[in-house]
Amino acid sequence: MLNIEKKLEENVLEVALEGRLDTTTAPDLEALLKESMEGISELVLNFEKLEYISSAGLRVLLFAQKTMSKTGSMKVIHVSNDVKEIFEVTGFLDILTVED
Repeated sequence: MLNIEKKLEENVLEVALEGRLDTTTAPDLEALLKESMEGISELVLNFEKLEYISSAGLRVLLFAQKTMSKTGSMKVIHVSNDVKEIFEVTGFLDILTVED
């Protein structure tokens, strides 16, 4: 189960995730991002309530990072230790901008 809350202010899109970003829920996030990213200059992903991320979720983050690198910036904020550990093991800490 994944709850997605999106907030758009001017050209900054913040997407807060709660639950699990896995094979079942990753397509929902990808669809929301594809329809919402046009015309924005900054994407903020709030992972404060994200409990788990799978390889399918990481793929969506990679898509978002590649897209935003052409038109602006992306950062991931409030990452739990469990999710941060997954980022570390997979090398995503080197790819993503992660802030507390």
